Amino acid sequence: MKRSVARKTVTLLLAGCFAFGSTFAAYDLPRAEAGLFDIGDILQAGINIAQARDTVKKQLDVLDKTADGQQYIFERTQSQTGVYDDPYLNERLDGIMANMTAAIGQVDKTVYDLPYAYYVSSFDYFNAACGMGHVMYVNKGSFDFVANDDELAVVLGHEMGHGQAHHVAKSYLRSIDRALLAQVGSAALGGTALTEYLADATYAYSSVHASKGDEKEADALSWDYMIHSNYNPGATAAVWQRVLEKLGDNTQSGVNLWINPSDHPNNMSRRDRYEKKLEEYSGKHVSVKDGNVSVNGKKFVTPAPAGGMSTAERAYFVEGNLAAAYHNGHNKQAARVDGNTVMLGAQPIMTCVDGDENVQTLVDRLNKNK
Repeated sequence: MKRSVARKTVTLLLAGCFAFGSTFAAYDLPRAEAGLFDIGDILQAGINIAQARDTVKKQLDVLDKTADGQQYIFERTQSQTGVYDDPYLNERLDGIMANMTAAIGQVDKTVYDLPYAYYVSSFDYFNAACGMGHVMYVNKGSFDFVANDDELAVVLGHEMGHGQAHHVAKSYLRSIDRALLAQVGSAALGGTALTEYLADATYAYSSVHASKGDEKEADALSWDYMIHSNYNPGATAAVWQRVLEKLGDNTQSGVNLWINPSDHPNNMSRRDRYEKKLEEYSGKHVSVKDGNVSVNGKKFVTPAPAGGMSTAERAYFVEGNLAAAYHNGHNKQAARVDGNTVMLGAQPIMTCVDGDENVQTLVDRLNKNK
C-alpha cells in the first residue's frame, strides 16, 4: 500500500479519459460546449467505431492497470479534492488499508499487482471513492461519521471491491455506445478540447455511473473481505443502520447527493442484505430484528445505546460476534464471564456497559439458548 507516490512526468495519449467511481457520492460533471463533439466528425473522417473502442480500451488499460497511469490519476485527483494531511487520520487509514489489503489477498492475489494509492481528502462530509488505477480517497468527514474503524473498513472494502473488479474502466467502455461515442471521435481526430474536458473531471462520478449490478457486486466483495479480516462482520449491517439513522434512506447530505437512487440500492436494502449474510454465516443460529438479538429463535439481548451507537446499530455488532463464534465452532464451548464481557469459547460476544443487563444473566441465557 502507499499513501503517497513520488512525482514523475507521465505522458499519456488521451490521458484525460478518467472518471472517478464513487460509491457514496455523485458529482456534477462540467458540461461541454454545445456542438463541441459532433458524431458527424467521426463519419467524415472515416473512423471506424471498433477502432475508436480499441483506442479507448488501450488508454483505459494504461490508466487502470499501470503505475504510470495510477500516478497521473493520483495527482489529478488530489488537485481536485485537496489533501487533508493529518497524521492521526493518515495512521488510521494506513492501518485499515493494510488490514483490508491482507484480507483481499486471501481471496484475490491480484490486489498486490498494483498496490492502492490513497489519501485523506479535505471534504468534511461522509464519502469515499475508488477510481481507475486503484486510486482511492477517503473524506476527512468519514472518520467523524462512523462509530469505529470496523465500519470504515466496510466502506473501504466496498471501494476496493470496485477497484478489484475494475468497475470504472468497464463503465467507461459501456458509456461509449452512448454519450462518449462522439467524444471518442473527437479525440481520435486529435482534438485537445476532449483531453482538457475529461482531465478536469478526473474525480467526477456522474460521467460514468456504476450500475446497480456493480454496486451489489462491490457490496458482496466487501463482505468477503470483511470475513477474511480481523474486523467484526456485523459492521457491514451496522454502518448502514447508522446511515439510515443519520441520513435516511437515499436522502441528501448537505449539498451533495450522498448516493444516486438510480444506480445504487437503497440504504435499508443494503443493511438487510448484510443482515441476511450474517444469519447465513452463523448457520442460521443468530438473527437481529428491531434491535433484538436472537439465538436459535430465542431472544438473547437488546443492547443499550453506547459508544455513540444506537440499540439497533450495536445489535449488529453483537450479531457479528455471535455469527463468527458459530461459524468458527466456538459455540461448542460454554459461554462464560470475563470481566464485563460475555465470551463464547475464545470469541468475545458483548462487553456490558451501563444500561445493559447483568453480564452473568446474559451468559446464563446464552448457554440456555445456544
